[in-house]
Amino acid sequence: MTILDNVTSESATPNTDAAIELESGHVARNYAPLPVVAHSAEGAWITDVDGRRYLDCLAAYSAVNFGHRNPEITAAAHAQLDTMTLASRAFHSDRLGPFAAALAKLADKDMVLPMNSGAEAVESGIKVARKWGAEVKGVPDGQANIVVAENNFHGRTISIVSFSSDPVARGGFGPYTPGFRKVPFGDADAVAAAIDENTVAVLLEPIQGEAGIIVPPDDFLPRVREICTANNVLMIADEIQSGLARTGYTFACQRWGVVPDVYLLGKALGGAVVPLSAVVANADVLGVLNPGEHGSTFGGNPLATAVGTTVVKMLATGEFQARSRELGERLHAGLRALIGQGVLAVRGFGLWAGVDVDPDLGTGKELSMALARRGILVKDTHGSTLRFAPPIVITAEEIDWAVGQLAEALAAV
Repeated sequence: MTILDNVTSESATPNTDAAIELESGHVARNYAPLPVVAHSAEGAWITDVDGRRYLDCLAAYSAVNFGHRNPEITAAAHAQLDTMTLASRAFHSDRLGPFAAALAKLADKDMVLPMNSGAEAVESGIKVARKWGAEVKGVPDGQANIVVAENNFHGRTISIVSFSSDPVARGGFGPYTPGFRKVPFGDADAVAAAIDENTVAVLLEPIQGEAGIIVPPDDFLPRVREICTANNVLMIADEIQSGLARTGYTFACQRWGVVPDVYLLGKALGGAVVPLSAVVANADVLGVLNPGEHGSTFGGNPLATAVGTTVVKMLATGEFQARSRELGERLHAGLRALIGQGVLAVRGFGLWAGVDVDPDLGTGKELSMALARRGILVKDTHGSTLRFAPPIVITAEEIDWAVGQLAEALAAV
């Protein structure tokens, strides 16, 4: 079967219609999905309930970095399913220690705080930073502040939307959690100006994902690192989308030679099998936590950590980072060739690209729909920006085909 077989979808069929109707009637409408009903997946491909195949160029917002049903990862999950899936942190697990040791080594840190979702990792990082500020820096209780970037995306919990710039994420959810100061992303001088004696952390995405794959100036993260060090402030890098080989590096910060004090990880860490996230830092930071001050029933469970250990071992070889760099060059070259043919700009690194489309040709949602009809799954953000983030197991042929479909879709409108 070639990549062209069974990928077009001119209209919804009865199976698709029925599935969408059932979901619409019983699932809270906190998403506006494309009219595609996924049934099965393998590698970089998703098959819907009617047997149509789609090239997945979203990878669940970087959660499927290693492909759908990666054989090595699913084998680890199957083996653990036959042993134990959940154990309370009230006692030890034989899977937690090896996972934490491997992940700490990958990040060149000492300690790991395991959680489940990316938003939990961010919330946990905020708590750790405030506790560190109180116990290590001497910030009076309740006076800590954290500097964040405008147009950030760190999740949608109450504390996180409290410092979001997105009116959709914020509207109607007040009162908001205090203690955050927003500055323009990429402006190191603004970061420095926002810091005072009660600042405990600067929390940033190295590359802003939801904002449209926004890449900062090359001197931004190195300067933030210097500013944080000079002011005794923790630098926290949210690598939940940008990390774990997505940009061609284990962590996107490495592209600029920057080592943050704290990594926030998630999504791909669970191997597209289970939710798994983590705060990773040295003992002088994570060591401020004491029993009872933070926890999670499922955080660090045996099934998740067995999968996570396998993911870390795969990353330790460097194979996926190299593949992302190599194929990323091909993806970006193909997308940049469309500038002037309906594309206004292309941003990103590795297998991660934000594509600004001429708004006169339609909204990002309309273009995502047009691509879905051609067998390509992408997601829009901020009007007319499309995000391309395929699984790293995608092939060069599949990348070329996806870019070609985008070109044809643009020409058609």
